[in-house]
Formats: sequence, structure tokens, C-alpha cells
Amino acid sequence: MEKTWWKEAVVYQIYPRSFKDSNGDGIGDLNGITEKLDYLKELGIDVIWLSPVYESPNDDNGYDISNYRGIMKDFGTMEDYDRMLAAAHERGIRIVMDLVVNHTSDEHPWFVESRKSKENPYRDYYIWREGKDGKEPNNWGSCFSGPAWEYDEATQMYFLHLFSKKQPDLNWDNPVVRKEVFDMMDWWCQKGIDGFRMDVISMISKVPGLPDGEVGKNGYGSFSPYACNGPHVHEYLQEMNREVLSKYDLLTVGECSGVTVEEAKKYASLDGGELNMVFQFEHMDLDGGETFKWNDRKIDLVELKEVLTKWQVSLMGKAWNSLYWCNHDQPRMLSRMGNDSSKYREISAKMLATCLHMMQGTPYVYQGEELGMTNVPFETLEDFRDIESINAYHELVGGGVLDAEDMMRFLRYKSRDNARTPVQWDDSENAGFTTGTPWIMVNPNYKEINAKEQLSREDSVFHYYQKLIALRHSNDIIVYGAYELLLPDDPAIYAYTRTLGDEKLLVICNFKKEEQSFTMPEEFSGKDQAEVLISNYKDVKWAQELTLRAYEAVVFRF
Repeated sequence: MEKTWWKEAVVYQIYPRSFKDSNGDGIGDLNGITEKLDYLKELGIDVIWLSPVYESPNDDNGYDISNYRGIMKDFGTMEDYDRMLAAAHERGIRIVMDLVVNHTSDEHPWFVESRKSKENPYRDYYIWREGKDGKEPNNWGSCFSGPAWEYDEATQMYFLHLFSKKQPDLNWDNPVVRKEVFDMMDWWCQKGIDGFRMDVISMISKVPGLPDGEVGKNGYGSFSPYACNGPHVHEYLQEMNREVLSKYDLLTVGECSGVTVEEAKKYASLDGGELNMVFQFEHMDLDGGETFKWNDRKIDLVELKEVLTKWQVSLMGKAWNSLYWCNHDQPRMLSRMGNDSSKYREISAKMLATCLHMMQGTPYVYQGEELGMTNVPFETLEDFRDIESINAYHELVGGGVLDAEDMMRFLRYKSRDNARTPVQWDDSENAGFTTGTPWIMVNPNYKEINAKEQLSREDSVFHYYQKLIALRHSNDIIVYGAYELLLPDDPAIYAYTRTLGDEKLLVICNFKKEEQSFTMPEEFSGKDQAEVLISNYKDVKWAQELTLRAYEAVVFRF
């Protein structure tokens, strides 16, 4: 397999609003990131993926962009950005920008012009349709509740918005739109950035005619079959690759809702015609159920192993995986698949990290994950800031689908805001995030869980992540080795091997707090000993029969 820097890299996602505030206004900013680059250098990461910092009215926390070549005032200035980029590069850290081009803000100059008249030159930058029988052009629902269409009085037509009504979808079938996007991307590349994470990029091509979707529990039709992995998506990404991406040495990852393994092989084919890798959500959606994500079901380990193994095995030698448990759109995985009680928090955080970082693919660490940060005890709806969570509460509670108490419990478990509370830097007021009033509440457990405390202690979650990252940098087998699942039907143990040439790793993770017995597979039965590459307990020794303690993880090397 061809070696490249982005296969060997570890990426750290920063959600700027919640990372570090440098000026006391309660909002994280670019200078706050610059201030903490030495911390990230110590952790050992190679790349920062920066969630959007562009000019935005902030309807969806910056994913509604009004100027792709400007910086949101909350975050600072373009001079601050340039200083941060230079300071990161000085430390050998690359910067990947979030690219949000399925939609813009309704305050973007293109849309301001587009809505003025049917004859406006910008009209066809967006997707406008006549209503049907006095109603929306079709029955699609938006991702953020309600219809996916908004009526515009000025021209008495509807525009499409698969997300918030302040996020109108761009019309990618218009070649002028594609050229505008590619020019803007090239502008950032010339500034010296190192890649793009592409927001909902699988949605840029819609099926002609925009047919009605199958009606779900929310009363709206699903747009997924007609807007995810649409008819021209690969054609448009190949054009993007020819016009921009192929001219630079970039990391590119596409957020691809509804992507299958077969589609992923096209998006992230090792021939390099489109993107380097994709984010898929199959493992994150295993606890979905009838109300999509709003429940407190636990992910079943047997199902999780089946899904992750399918992606590991199917892409091997054909496309590249991205590996993640957490991001700005997911609750804290420690509270979801681990155990966030004080007794098991650190040991289970290390186990989850071991399980993920020993797989083939590029690992992504989300801010605070390396500290073992947890979900947040939000008390009232007023504590939330996330448009998806607030809209879902009103839709499901208001519509009589769920009662208020259940919905609050589900929000505390699954809301995206769990990942968006400030990074816990130390035990001072507001966890050292800001001297002002934070834009969203700080998790009250910051006195126990914070970076200062973690850095002071060799056996902390931080230092465990540091070791995992260093191991990946110094062992080709962790990056390039073939993956094989063991014990597919075991409900408690996730075990697999990695193989490269004569070298082999055996990864064993106990996902339960109860002790588990593990018998070495036949291929290892004659071995007298093996090196312990990493483990989350101190006194681990090679044996043919192992008793795995609560959330124990160990990697043996042969």
C-alpha cells in the first residue's frame, strides 16, 4: 500500500467556540487556539481540523456561512487566522478547514441577490421551485425539523433548505456555482492551508424532479434517497479534484451521510480521483430507533463490531478509513459506550481509545476526548444552544410523541451540545476557558476533569492518548496492517488482529465492567510470550488464559 502522510497522521478537531477564549467575551477564538498549540504539540497530533470560523450569522454555529473569505468577528480577524496558521506550521502541525458548500447562509450576498427576482443573475445559484396546490414543491422534511422548503414572498416561490431555513441549498448543477466554490477553495489553498473536511458533501447532487419521499414518523418525506449520494456527486468531486485538490498536497475528508461501503470506495478510492477518506455514520446510528436519535438505547457491541469490521475489511487496499468516536455532532462517547462514573471513567476512556486507534485508518480526536470529558448534566431546555436539539424538543414534545421528562433525558444523553461545552483547562472558574460568561454552560465536573490535572499525572487519559499517537507514528503495522476480527459474537469483548509481513498485533478490549475470560486463539497457542505494546492496567502479562478486568484493554505484539 502506498505510504502517505495523511494515512499516518492523527487529526485533532477543534470546535473554536468552545476551545479557548483569549479576550474574555465568553466565546473561544483563534488567538485562544494559538495560545494552546504547544499543548497540542505535546499531545503529538499532526493535524488540526478547524470547525467553521468564517463570517456567519451563527444560526447553526457557523455552518451557515455568509462570507467564505472572511473570519467571524467572534473568532477574531484574518490577521489572527494568519498568525495561528503560521504558528501551527512552525510546530509541524497542519490546518484543515471545514468546507461548507452544500448550502450557504441566507445572508450570503449570492442569496441576497438570488431572492430579489426570478431574472436575477444569481437566481440559479440556489434551488427554487413553484409550490404545488398551494403547498411546498414536495413533501421533504429538513434535518432540523419542519419542511425542507421556505416560501419567499418577493418572488412567490420556495427555496430548498435541507437544514435550517437560514441555510438555503446551493444548486451544484449550475457550473458557475461550482466555479465560484473552486475559486474560493483555491484561495484558501494559496494561503497555505493543508486540506478540507467537507460538510455533508454527499448531498450536493439532487435527483432531477425532486420526487416526494417516504413519509416518516415526523409527517415529512425523507429526502435521503434523492439527495444523498446523488446522480452527479462523483462527477462534481472529480471536477473539484482536477480544478483544485490535485494541485496541492492536502488531506481531504468528506462527511457522507447515507454512504455505503460501495459508495465510499468511489469517494475515497486509493487512485486519488476524488477524496482521501470519508466519514460514515453507520456505527453512530446503531442506537437510532423509531425517533431517529432521540432515545437512551445503548449501542450493541456485537452490532458495533460487525459494522466497524465491514468498513475495515471492505476498504482494505481499495479506499481509506477515517476513525472516530466523537465530534461536534455526537455526544461524548465515554458516556455513550464507556462508563463515566468516577470509578471507571479513566480506565474506560483508555479502553475506547485503544480499540479505535489500533485500527486501520486516520484517527480523529475531538477536543476534550483526550481528557476523558463526559456528557453534561443539562437541567432545562434553556441550557441548550443547539438548533437541532431545541427544534426536536418542540417537535416531539409539542407533537405528543414524547413527554417532556423523557425528552430531556434523551437530550442529556444524545444532544450535540454535550460535545460543545468548553474545554476544561484547569480547576479555576469556568474551567480556565474564559474570564467572562461562557456562551454555553461549563460541565460542573471540571474541578476533577481538566487538562492541568491530567498533565500533572503520568497515568492520565492525556498521557495514554499521547502514547497511542506516538505508537502510530513509530509502527507501520498500526497504520498499514491488515485487520481481522476475532470472537464476532462475544457480547463483551472486542478483539482483533493486525498483520503486516511477519509482525502481528493482538488487540483485546473488554467493553463491560464485569470480568471476562479470554482464551488465546489457536494461532497464538504455542507462544510462550509476547510484548505488551500498551495496556490500561499496569501489571499485564502474556498468558494463554486471561481474566480481563473492568474495561481492560491490552495490545500484544508478536
